[in-house]
Amino acid sequence: MTRLVFVVSLAALFLLVPENSSAQNLKFEFKIAGPDGSPVANHRVTTEQAAAVARLPGAVVVGNPNGDVTLAEFYDLNCPYCRRASADVDALLKSDKNLKVILVPFPVLGVPSIQAGRVELAVRKLATPEIFYAFHRKIYEGRGIIDGDRALAAARELKIDPQQILAAANEDSITETMKAHVRLGNALGLAATPSYVIKNVAIVGHPGGQSLKAVIAAARKCGQVVC
Repeated sequence: MTRLVFVVSLAALFLLVPENSSAQNLKFEFKIAGPDGSPVANHRVTTEQAAAVARLPGAVVVGNPNGDVTLAEFYDLNCPYCRRASADVDALLKSDKNLKVILVPFPVLGVPSIQAGRVELAVRKLATPEIFYAFHRKIYEGRGIIDGDRALAAARELKIDPQQILAAANEDSITETMKAHVRLGNALGLAATPSYVIKNVAIVGHPGGQSLKAVIAAARKCGQVVC
């Protein structure tokens, strides 16, 4: 039955190609640097574009739902930088009890990502945000390519019924959710994974845990990503 997920995923593949992915389109509007001091691309987005993230059908809120700062992360399960970002964001959530994080599955790196993304979005439909987040962290524990089978295995470990997962993963609504995520990612100019949206600014790429912490602190202090 797992093959059913894969067949639908292949049909959806060509609908999930991000636009504007050229490095020539990257901007550096605020001084945000990575761990090695190199600049990390970022640019302003409109208030409406930023607000649209929270309305995405497959987005999941973790951390404090009433937090005073909201950080949205667009990620692909097969992006190695997203694996590192997941650990950094988890550390931030544990140390900052006023942080709200919106996780946005953004499977754009090929067929395995789409297969796993369908399972991930099925988990989102069937489970609580807490269980979804446990799934999100567990799936990054291993190494290698994350495809539909690996995503299903992670769901089984969390005692989520695999038959319910398969049924939900094959629904047309999952395809529509994926398309909605990519459309908004394109509108936001997210040319890499992971990307973040905070205070009407898109950060394209992972700046590292310390830089993210500084951006959150600035957002809290002066309402901008850099004071």
